[in-house]
Formats: sequence, C-alpha cells, structure tokens
Amino acid sequence: MTAVAPFHLAGERLMLDPAGAVYWPERRLLAVSDLHLEKGSSYARRGMLLPPWDSRATLERLFVLLRRWQPQILVLLGDSFHDQDAPTRLAREEASRLHALAAGLRLIWVRGNHDPLPPDGLGGEATEVFALGPLVFRHQATAKPEGGEVSGHYHPKATIAARGTGICRPCFVADARRVLMPAFGAYTGGLDVGDPAILRLFPRGGRVFLLGEGRLFGFALHAAR
Repeated sequence: MTAVAPFHLAGERLMLDPAGAVYWPERRLLAVSDLHLEKGSSYARRGMLLPPWDSRATLERLFVLLRRWQPQILVLLGDSFHDQDAPTRLAREEASRLHALAAGLRLIWVRGNHDPLPPDGLGGEATEVFALGPLVFRHQATAKPEGGEVSGHYHPKATIAARGTGICRPCFVADARRVLMPAFGAYTGGLDVGDPAILRLFPRGGRVFLLGEGRLFGFALHAAR
C-alpha cells in the first residue's frame, strides 16, 4: 500500500507520492524532477568510477510510477540528463523505452541548467516552462510565482530525530504558493531544507514531506532545521 499525501495548490488537488513524484488527478499529469540520467558515465569520463546502472535504476522507478498512476501527461522538470551529451550515452534499451513512452503519452521535457537543450531523438516536447490551468511547472523556483508553482533543482532533503539518531531523506517542501520537488535520480545528492537557498523560498514557513518506505512523513519546515 502506498500512502500518498493529498495537497492543495492554487485550488487544485495534488497527490504527493512517496517515490518522489506529484500526480494531478484532474489533468492526469505526473511530474518528477532531476533524474540526472547518465551521471555515472559523466563521472567515469573524469576518472571517478561509479557503477554504471544509475539510468536503468532511475527509469525502472519511473516506469513503476507510470504503471501506478496511468497519466496522460508526464512532465520531467529539468536536469533529466546530467549533461548535454548524456542522451548519446544512454543505452539503446533505455533510449528505446523513452522514445516509446513519448509515443504513448504527452511527454514534456522542461529545460534545466544541466540540460538546456532538448534531447535529440527521444520524442516529446521541450520547453522552458510548462503551464496548465492555474499551475506552472519549471525547473527552478521563482521568487514570486504567479498561481501555483511546481519546481525542482534544489534536491531538498531533511533530517529528523528518531530513536536517538537522525534520519536524513529526500523530501518535498510546500506552502500555499509552491511545491519544491525532491530529486528523482539514483545518483542525486541533496540540499538541506535549512539552507538559505531553500528557506528564502518559504519566508512564511511551509510543510516538509519526508520520503519514507511507502509513505510520507509530514511536519513543519522549522522542525526540520
């Protein structure tokens, strides 16, 4: 059983999935952020050897979510690839699955700072910002969003005390104006929610939703610092 958390943004009911995705039932839209595909091969080119299975692991998790939610629109919120050449290093099987995916639903590639150009030969639509109804999907949050904003980029994580120690996990951060997405990629690090870069986006406080095994743990932003 997956315990999703309903959350209202700009009058729209969203579902926060503990796998690190947002689902918008009314529009049948699924969003994930910061896959950083081929990060392992990028590091290998610089002599930093990592197991080369990050793209496969990340996409397997994504396809589990697609089977669960059956969306009509999939929004990838930027930094889908770790660098601009990463699509050319993607294994043929993974590239074929992405191309087939674009043929079966509306695939939106939001541009990120790691991948400012659209991936070649994988289908879908590339855009700087994707707006639908009262919601705007972009890679990096703006200071004063118009309507409700869903974004990524910061890879938020939080630490909470449990059984005499601290548990650190990726998380969503949200308030009445925006949802900040966790990074979805297998090799992505994180920025603590107490960092000024994140706190300045939530001057009136917010809620943290920590990713757990099959469930989310929610608490006030100030409790995670």
